[in-house]
Amino acid sequence: MAIHLTKESKVLVQGMTGAEGMKHTRRMLAAGTDVVGGVNPRKAGRTVDFGERSVPVFGSVREGIERTGADVTVVFVPPAFAKAAVTEAADAGIGLAVVITEGIPVHDSVAFTAHAKARGTRVVGPNCPGLISPGQSNAGIIPPDITKPGPVGLVSKSGTLTYQLMYELREVGFSTCVGIGGDPVVGTTHIDCLAAFEDDPDTELVVLIGEIGGDAEERAADYIRDHVTKPVVGYIAGFTAPEGRTMGHAGAIVSGSSGTARAKRAALEAAGVRVGSTPTETARHVLAALGRPARDGAGA
Repeated sequence: MAIHLTKESKVLVQGMTGAEGMKHTRRMLAAGTDVVGGVNPRKAGRTVDFGERSVPVFGSVREGIERTGADVTVVFVPPAFAKAAVTEAADAGIGLAVVITEGIPVHDSVAFTAHAKARGTRVVGPNCPGLISPGQSNAGIIPPDITKPGPVGLVSKSGTLTYQLMYELREVGFSTCVGIGGDPVVGTTHIDCLAAFEDDPDTELVVLIGEIGGDAEERAADYIRDHVTKPVVGYIAGFTAPEGRTMGHAGAIVSGSSGTARAKRAALEAAGVRVGSTPTETARHVLAALGRPARDGAGA
C-alpha cells in the first residue's frame, strides 16, 4: 500500500519535452513509473524515445487522459505558465497534479489550488520535489535509489530534508514520501498526508518535517493529538534562524515566538510527537519507536 501514488498510477508529464522534463521523465521511467505520455501542444503527435520506452506527446491533458487513462500529471512548466497548466489538468479531470515548478506567484498558486480543489484534483506543491512510493512509482524529482519500500510514511516541507531522512532510514524503508513544498500556499498539507497515512495499513509510523514560519506545524500538532493513533516523529528546520527576517525558499518570517522552531517543537511534543534536534537524531527516534537497532538505519 501507499498514499496518493501506487504502481497502478498512470502518469502524464506537462513540459516533458523541455530540458528538465526530459531529464526527470527518464529518471521516473527508470524507477518504474508508468509514464504514459507528455503534454505539449506545439509537439503533439510526436514520440520521444527514452531507450527501452517511447512516450507519445499529446496536445492537451484531456487528450492524454482519453488516450491513456492517465490519473496523475507532473508539471515541469515555467512559472508564468503553471497556473494555466494546473487549471487545464483539473478541468480535464486528472486526479493528482504534482507541481514541481518553483517561483510561481502566490496569487497564481491561490487561484489554481482553489480551482483544482473545486474540481476534485489533488495538488502536491508547488515548488516541491513530488512524491515517491518506493518500488511502485515516482512522480517528480526525488532520487529513487536512496531508499526502499518499508513501513515509514514521510511528509516534508523541505526537499533536501526529504532526501536526507530517506537516506538516514534507507535500511528501514518507506511506504510513501511526500514533499509538499514550502511555499506560502500549497495544495496538500501536513494534515492531508497525516490523515492518509493514518488510513494506510502498511504505514506504521509517520515522519513529519516542518520549517520555521507560519502555523502549519502547530495545526498539524492539533490534528495529531485528536486524530492520529500511529507514532509520529518530527523535525523542524530553522532553530538557528534570526527573528524578524525572511528565510529561504519558504519565505518564512519569524516574529517573536510566532513561527519559530522552538514554538513548533513545543506544540508537536505536547501532542506526543518525538522531535529530533538534527535529522540523524530524528532518524534514531524513528528506529527506537519501531524497536529497531541503530545499525539498521541512521548512521549506517
